[in-house]
Amino acid sequence: MPVVRPPLVNGEIYHIVIHAVDPLKLFRDEKNYLRMVHDLFEFNNENPASWHYRQYYENRSRSIDKGFKKIKVKEKRKLLVEILGFCLMPNHVHLLVRQVKDGGISKFMRKIGAGYGIYYNQKYQRKGHIFQGKYRIVHIRNEEQLKTVFVYIHTNPVALVFSKWKEQGIRIKDLNKVIKFLEDYRWSSYSDYLQIKNFPSLTSREFLFKIMGGVKGCREFVNDWLQCKKELADYKYITIE
Repeated sequence: MPVVRPPLVNGEIYHIVIHAVDPLKLFRDEKNYLRMVHDLFEFNNENPASWHYRQYYENRSRSIDKGFKKIKVKEKRKLLVEILGFCLMPNHVHLLVRQVKDGGISKFMRKIGAGYGIYYNQKYQRKGHIFQGKYRIVHIRNEEQLKTVFVYIHTNPVALVFSKWKEQGIRIKDLNKVIKFLEDYRWSSYSDYLQIKNFPSLTSREFLFKIMGGVKGCREFVNDWLQCKKELADYKYITIE
């Protein structure tokens, strides 16, 4: 069945998911996760990846955000998209982006697919595609859907500790454990929205921060949904797996 893709319009916001081919794990260790985070930063640029980036990424420190600041790039970065949110899971990636250049999303996703794919195949001595066909994408049409997709993306990691939580819910005795797990989960933008600095140079948070109602609002929306206290607008529309 062909993938129906919305028109990609400057200024509009989109939820994107890219999956690994079965049964491949996109991220086998911390270095893989760090590489993807750095790719999301570096490839969000009309200019080609700098030689500084190619030379640096294997030897970077644990704090990759410091690594961003260490790389000296002479020409000003020309962003393709604004990254409003992200979440890296073992076999897929969620992105929430706003297109800022004509063709920006398409170019950004091509660069991610090629750049991370080449890295992964070289590192693990394999051949062939690592991503499952074309990325999936939906257009976020209003603020209520935006709040929903914020919660959906940032609660995705709960499945790593409770695989059937969406069907069965979370027991009260496990709630604090789940909340702490999400707030400590390093491979998403959630902690940055809670002002627990993780990768602050990667995401543009001011716009969504206002819509969600600051740190308090971000935390309440997420925690209320975990406790089944809040219905989310157009949930089925924005969820793509």
